[in-house]
Amino acid sequence: MRALLEGRNAIVYGAGGGIGSAVARTFARDGAQVFLAGRTRETLEAVAKDIEAAGGTAHVTVVDALDEATVDAHVDDVVTRAGSIDVSFNLISRGDVQGTPLVEMTVDDLLQAPLSGLRSNFLTARAAARRMITQRSGVILHLNSASGDASMPGMGSTGPADAAVESFMRYLAAEVGPSGVRVCGIWTAGVEETLASDKLAEIDPDAPDPQTVIDMISGMAALRRTPQLADVAETAAFLASDRAAGITGSMTNVTAGLVLR
Repeated sequence: MRALLEGRNAIVYGAGGGIGSAVARTFARDGAQVFLAGRTRETLEAVAKDIEAAGGTAHVTVVDALDEATVDAHVDDVVTRAGSIDVSFNLISRGDVQGTPLVEMTVDDLLQAPLSGLRSNFLTARAAARRMITQRSGVILHLNSASGDASMPGMGSTGPADAAVESFMRYLAAEVGPSGVRVCGIWTAGVEETLASDKLAEIDPDAPDPQTVIDMISGMAALRRTPQLADVAETAAFLASDRAAGITGSMTNVTAGLVLR
C-alpha cells in the first residue's frame, strides 16, 4: 500500500518545537522527505536523528522565518535539491502574551504576535505558493488556537494574531486554488505534551502549573481531555495528503471539543 505522503517534499518551519517535531516525524513516517527549518540547529538535528533512525529522510537548515531573503533562499535550495515543494507548514512561535487584560497591555505586547505571525506565515506561504503555482499542486498548512474566532477573555495578543493569519490564509486559498494549490488550517489549543512550566511562563508569567492547566482544559472540553500531539500530527498528515484533495480554505478543529464550531 502506498504511504500517505510518499514522494512528497515537506518543509516544516519550527520543526524543533513540540508540535513541529511531532508533525515532522509523522510526515516522514508517512513517506515524505522532510526539510526541518528553525532557529536552533541542535534541536533540529535531534529531530532529524530520530527520523533517520526510524528509516525516514530529513534535512536540517537554520532558517529565520521572519527574514525574507533567508526564507526565499531556503525554498529555492529545497526545490533545487528535491525537485519540488509539496507541503509547507509554519509552526514557529510568535511571542504571544496572555493573562494581561487588554486595557492594561502595552502596544508592543499586543502587536508582537500578530506582526510576527502574519509576517512569517506570509513569507513562508508566499515562497511556497510561487513554486506550487508553477507545479500546479501543493499544500500550505497553518495552525492557531481558534482564539481569533472564539473571543475568549484573557487570551491577550493570541486572538488578534490568530485572526490575522487565518484571514490571510483564506484569501490566499482563494487566489491559489485555481492553480491546484490548497491552503488548510488546524485549530488546536492546550496540547498536553507542550504544557511544560517554562513554556507556559513564556506566554503568561502567572500561569498555573501544567497539571492545573491540563485539568482546566479537560474539564471544559467536550471530550473531557486535552488534545495530544498525535491528534495534531495525524490531522496534518491527512490534510497534506491526496485524501484531503477536496479541502481548502478551512480550519480543521483538533481541540478535543474545547471549541465547538
